[in-house]
Amino acid sequence: MSRYFIDRPIFAWVIAIVMMLAGVLAIRALPIAQFPEIAPPAVEIQTLYPGADASTLEKTTTTVIEQQMKGIDNLRYFASTSDSAGNLSIILTFEQGTNSDIAQVQVQNKLQQAMPLLPQEVQQQGVRVQKSSASFLMIVGLYSQDGSHDQADIADYVASELQDPISRITGVGDTLLLGAQYAMRVWVDPVKLANLNLTFSDIKSAILKQNAQISAGQIGNLPAKPGQALNVTVSAQSRLETPEQFRDILLRTNPDGSTITLKDVARVEIGAENYSFDARFNGKPASGLGIRLAPGANALNTVEAVKAEVAELSKQFPADLKIVYPYDTTPFVRLSIEQVVHTLIEAVVLVFFVMFLFLQNWRATLIPTIAVPVVLLGVFAVLLAAGFSINTLTLFGMVLAIGLLVDDAIVVVENVERLIQEEGLSPREAARKSMDELSGALIGIGVVLSAVFLPMAFFGGSTGVIYRQFSITIVTSMALSVLVALILTPALCATILKPSASTHHHERKGFFGWFNRTFDRNVVRYGEGVARVNRNWKRSMLLYVLIVVGMGALFARLPSGFLPDEDQGILFAQASLPTGATMEQTLGAMKQIEDHFLVGEKANVSTVFAIGGYGFSGQGQNVGLAFIRLKDWEERHGADSRAQAIAERANKAFSTMRAGQALTFAPPAVIELGNATGFDLQLVDVGRIGHERLIAARDKLLGLAGQDKMLTQVRPNGLEDVPQLKVKVDQPRAGALGLDQGEINDTLSTALGGSYVNDFVDRGRVKKVFVQSDAAFRGSLQDIDRLYVRGASGTMAPFSAFADSSWSFGPARLERYNGRSSVQILGVPAPGYSSGTAMARMEELGEQLPEGTALQWNGISYEERLSGGQAPALYVLSILIVFLSLAALYESWSVPIAVILVIPLGVIGALLAALLTGLNNDIYLQVGLITTVGVAAKNAILIVEFAEEKMGEGMDAGKAALEAAKLRLRPILMTSFAFIFGVLPLAISDGAGAGGQHAIGRSVVGGMLTATVLAIFFVPMFFLVVKKLFRQDAARAPAPSGGGDARPSDLEPQEA
Repeated sequence: MSRYFIDRPIFAWVIAIVMMLAGVLAIRALPIAQFPEIAPPAVEIQTLYPGADASTLEKTTTTVIEQQMKGIDNLRYFASTSDSAGNLSIILTFEQGTNSDIAQVQVQNKLQQAMPLLPQEVQQQGVRVQKSSASFLMIVGLYSQDGSHDQADIADYVASELQDPISRITGVGDTLLLGAQYAMRVWVDPVKLANLNLTFSDIKSAILKQNAQISAGQIGNLPAKPGQALNVTVSAQSRLETPEQFRDILLRTNPDGSTITLKDVARVEIGAENYSFDARFNGKPASGLGIRLAPGANALNTVEAVKAEVAELSKQFPADLKIVYPYDTTPFVRLSIEQVVHTLIEAVVLVFFVMFLFLQNWRATLIPTIAVPVVLLGVFAVLLAAGFSINTLTLFGMVLAIGLLVDDAIVVVENVERLIQEEGLSPREAARKSMDELSGALIGIGVVLSAVFLPMAFFGGSTGVIYRQFSITIVTSMALSVLVALILTPALCATILKPSASTHHHERKGFFGWFNRTFDRNVVRYGEGVARVNRNWKRSMLLYVLIVVGMGALFARLPSGFLPDEDQGILFAQASLPTGATMEQTLGAMKQIEDHFLVGEKANVSTVFAIGGYGFSGQGQNVGLAFIRLKDWEERHGADSRAQAIAERANKAFSTMRAGQALTFAPPAVIELGNATGFDLQLVDVGRIGHERLIAARDKLLGLAGQDKMLTQVRPNGLEDVPQLKVKVDQPRAGALGLDQGEINDTLSTALGGSYVNDFVDRGRVKKVFVQSDAAFRGSLQDIDRLYVRGASGTMAPFSAFADSSWSFGPARLERYNGRSSVQILGVPAPGYSSGTAMARMEELGEQLPEGTALQWNGISYEERLSGGQAPALYVLSILIVFLSLAALYESWSVPIAVILVIPLGVIGALLAALLTGLNNDIYLQVGLITTVGVAAKNAILIVEFAEEKMGEGMDAGKAALEAAKLRLRPILMTSFAFIFGVLPLAISDGAGAGGQHAIGRSVVGGMLTATVLAIFFVPMFFLVVKKLFRQDAARAPAPSGGGDARPSDLEPQEA
């Protein structure tokens, strides 16, 4: 095949140009993201039970729905939360690769079986089923620059003008209004109500009847009488629109003709639908819209579309309302992608100079360099066909592939140049002869290197998704590299290289002359060193055993992890006040948080968006959450300006907060897997020990963790039990008074919790009508006693006549995991410890808890534990595939052993580099180790293959090994240093995405250094030892030619 293209170089160029054009077109079509879809698909069920406490919601709704969630395909686990605001969320997480649309349909079908069993209030609110994302993609904020709009005004404006248009944008999965739109609030005076012998039910009934849209029909509608001459539509009563209209709602007409209207017993105004949130942007009134990404959507495209839509809508905003984006995950994504692209370019430049240093010929150096864009652009075309994206993982794979893909072209160019110099052939003839010699070897080495990475593509789970990005990228690069080396590279050699009359392959003058002379002297010394290693092979093997033992020790010592943490330019600060704290107190704590970041950290912090009443742990008056956006990376210099350092200073400052607790933390590496770094677990009541004993076990675990030096910031991700007033109705007394239990329940829930009646029209939008006691009549225990219920005889009875109340503690939020009561616990490893170490320590502490409880990993920790279990299988499978490929390549079971033995020589360097630079044994390191295995094996193959050829020519094993080592030293060093310098930009990178780049770059650089320095001495010795142990292979080699007695080489291993 190569001869065909050597004679037709234009054809070869056409193929290369077509590959590059396909790649350019693919780049325009490929989506761009930080990561592929690593998080497993999830479906969320949401509903609201107005006025219900957490226990009531769990008993009447949560468990009813959960019991129907069985028989769903590929369901991994599900978790639910029920809070005292009546909010229910059940998130069902499925196995990686599950079709999220089918999963949603299955959940919806199961939910329909539960709907008839749910309370009427829940059915009235509706139950939503949607594909879920664990965290926000971005927050669109709106704030009043001069304070002329309050928080309620802004929230209604966001709901009215922004929420619907943004929700319709492709890629937007769900939106959360951080506030509430307007509602018609009917604030009832229960004293006046009782004095007029009226009840809350009377008010709701009147509103239902008089605030209704009537469809009156038509005069003359068909069928009509013969001769009908008139046909008109009749318009009757419509929905009310203003507070004045609601105030005039008739409640009763007295016998004397006088009337009682709503304004006689209530205050009516336009207010908020709920008062759960209070948001501020840099201290000014604000509201916002939290946006979650739809599963499978592209983050960058979605954010661009949202910002474009908001920019268009903002043209109609009032002058004082300004748009901000206090939380946006895409700047980090975009910048980290740009950083890797820059690294890619730097790698190409460094590889070029390394090749020029060894080849010392611009023409010869240019040929392998041309292969780089041809192959990389071809890879983009394959990524598009495979349904992948341009993300940090595929780009990392390309950086790793650069050093590998130039190897094939270098081997061809170097051999062609050697034939031109040593045999005086023309470039065309040299190219033909070279390809006759090398075609099989190029394909063989390509197959072996591909075999190293191919097993990664077949692993499951989120870890498998990450592995596949590297696997497909590198294997594709290797395949295209071999293709280019067989088609384009020989054609370029035949047309670009020039015949040379020089008797020397390399320069003898100037810098290159000095370099070559120094190199040649060192080759002689290297040969002597190899000879000593071979003669003392037993001592060398003992040293090798020590290296293997050291490798095992480093593996055991290296802390484990999932993915390295990154400075994403974002921090979260969550405040938790004691149970029973009011919104006013929480806003005071949030003001302290705002002041710390906006004043104390003004050099590093850009904006603070603070929300009272909302947190990752749930909703309530005693929680708050702040989104802290840091300044751009180039504006923050030094380690003290990194996100983690800023968070640590904040936590130290907040440790003296008197009002409550505040914790600052960074988002995890994969935001879709949670909201915080560290570990995530569920303490599950597997023995049905009950809520109180579960909380006691939780407190014990928190106490043990608080005293452990390996752990910090271990906390429940929920709300503490709160004081609750239990109202108990005395049924005999109520019955004696002629009271209906339904009327009692309705009065209590409407007065204190509010009741949604129906809707009204406000500026063209349908909004809700709520009835509730005014604030002055629901502020104390005595206000319950003043509520009245009308009996069957028409007499009014106060609650004090038939009900008693008592204080108790009850849950503000209840959690369940796989249908069992649970408590979610989050934590962070202490400085100097990894998440894997912290997880192992938590499991040890969990063994000290009482029976009936169990720890189960959740979110990112579940994926980390899964990845840790897959890593050993990955290493074993990769090594096995390499061995089998080598056995097929050499038609020998023994020769591959000499190659496989080199693997620990590279792995120990990678582990040592990881340990010295503070890296964890995470997925990136695992990829780095596999890469080191592949490149170390390739270097060994260069020596073993040449030694096999020399033995085939009749040379004994000792001389063949020494000759191979000396002759292949230059290409080994050239390709190794090209690979090292290609990866070096990853190892020394800074800024966005540096954590992942360091994890791969430093481990690979360390592994390649030891794999190169040690392997060039050990591989010849391995070859000899293998030949000694497996003499049957050696016996198959052709007998030496020539006369005389054959004697063993001095380099052969001698018996002790």
